[in-house]
Amino acid sequence: MSIWNKIHLKSCDITLLETDAIVNAANNSLLGGAGVDGAIHKAAGPELLEECKTLNGCKTGEAKITGGYNLKAKHVIHTVGPVFKNQGDEPQILADCYKNVLELVVQNGLKSVAFPSISTGAYGYPIEKASYIALNTTYKMLEKMPEIEEVIFVLFSDYDLSVYEANLENLS
Repeated sequence: MSIWNKIHLKSCDITLLETDAIVNAANNSLLGGAGVDGAIHKAAGPELLEECKTLNGCKTGEAKITGGYNLKAKHVIHTVGPVFKNQGDEPQILADCYKNVLELVVQNGLKSVAFPSISTGAYGYPIEKASYIALNTTYKMLEKMPEIEEVIFVLFSDYDLSVYEANLENLS
């Protein structure tokens, strides 16, 4: 199977996906927030917050895994993307988010994961740049991780979906 056949794009509610893990675009505290973070915490229930309290936060670019609780997904993998300020290290930090999540997927014997578009909401990362980094990094990681069967990118708007589709077409 081609690596590109393992990558799917959807416009839907990430909290409703039946997958091994969904990714939370979290803040450093891991204690909930707005956007995807708030939606995941609300859908998972209070047990997610209680487990997150035991993790001592998460550094930008890193990732931590918890249970999925009331979600259809078995796990939530929390990662903290960079706030976009157009400085030199942001692309690498964003790529690290995707790498570290995918490494946790493999380390935990999972086969499927769904990502939101990390850092493109309140953190202001331009979707055109962020989607290229997300797709390119994921492709490179899947080359090394054949055990991962499916990576879904869940996009908030039709525009975001179209940007990801264009980058996916250009990369594949």
